[in-house]
Amino acid sequence: MSERVDIAIVGGAAVGASTAWHLACWYGAGARIVVIEKDPAYARAATALSASSIRRQFSAAINVRISGYGVALLRAAPRLLGFDPTFREGGYLFLATEAGRAALAANHATATEEGADILWLEPAELAARFPWLNTKGIAAGTFGRTGEGWFDGLGLAQAMRAKSRDAGVAWRTGEVAAIATEGDRVRGLVLADGTRIDADRVIVCAGCDTPTLLAPFLELPVRRRKRMIFFLRCADPLPGLPLVIDPSGAYIRPEGEGFICGASPPAEEDPDVAAEDFDLSDGFFEERVWAPLAARLPALERIRLDRAWAGHYDVNTFDHNALLGPIPGIAGLFAACGFSGHGLQQAPAVGRGLAELALWGRYVAMDLSPLGFARLAHGQRVEERAII
Repeated sequence: MSERVDIAIVGGAAVGASTAWHLACWYGAGARIVVIEKDPAYARAATALSASSIRRQFSAAINVRISGYGVALLRAAPRLLGFDPTFREGGYLFLATEAGRAALAANHATATEEGADILWLEPAELAARFPWLNTKGIAAGTFGRTGEGWFDGLGLAQAMRAKSRDAGVAWRTGEVAAIATEGDRVRGLVLADGTRIDADRVIVCAGCDTPTLLAPFLELPVRRRKRMIFFLRCADPLPGLPLVIDPSGAYIRPEGEGFICGASPPAEEDPDVAAEDFDLSDGFFEERVWAPLAARLPALERIRLDRAWAGHYDVNTFDHNALLGPIPGIAGLFAACGFSGHGLQQAPAVGRGLAELALWGRYVAMDLSPLGFARLAHGQRVEERAII
């Protein structure tokens, strides 16, 4: 059994939904488009399991620009999508010790040069603005006054999916087994049930599954890594709490009547995981998350941990930045992966860029070529110091 389309998208979470929506609704592609998604409920998708936050504080200018487009879309979502993503512009608060002050200053300069509304705060200013904060050992902080915060990421992806479907995009539940090619050109997809979808343009945005699908054409330094999120309640108020990033790497932000928090493990404790491994690690919350956060925010000494869950990042071990664009040597094949935890916030701009590549073979709204796959072969890293 087979069907013929113009554009096939593999993966229908945030990036795939954004690509489909931009193709059908933003650019009015007038093409036959199908999205193949194996988990239509997004039960194990990073889109549903992440902290659903967006920031403009990065050290790489391209990342600041990408998030700028995402912020604009979140603000316009009620008009464009008929959906309110409840974007709370509570800001990010990055804290640095003396050892990290220079790097924080450089990041601040990059973000503000790109038009981001980021305040530089000395310790006394931090203490005055955030009285619940223990500033011992802190040399400086940067706070996103506007254009940073958290939102309903799953709802946003579902809204883009619904709008694209209304515009004629077909959505199929299925698992892609292989990408079909003929010579140096893509020809479509083969599904696990044997169905063939013929297409002259294929866009792969399947998260942690992307490296396997692209393995016949390109070896990617993208690995599946587990990240855990903890939801807690605090007995004492924390008025005006932004998303706080402690120098230890632990973070916390408001979520409804409580807070969510987490941390990335050190490199030596961050192994690749199997697709089915969503288990919580014993002691991680107490040692890596709660201990440093309680020291920084003393109110957190009295908390109740309500629940916790784990999700998977597609981590780009080359430089921890997204890999996206045309696949070298295979005409008509495009992909995006390796977001390393930034996929949801970067999905709006990346989806638009992938749509432009599929339609016109070039970027139009924003040049995303610095994040292209060719940099792997050339050893050209996109340095990003602001990694959470």
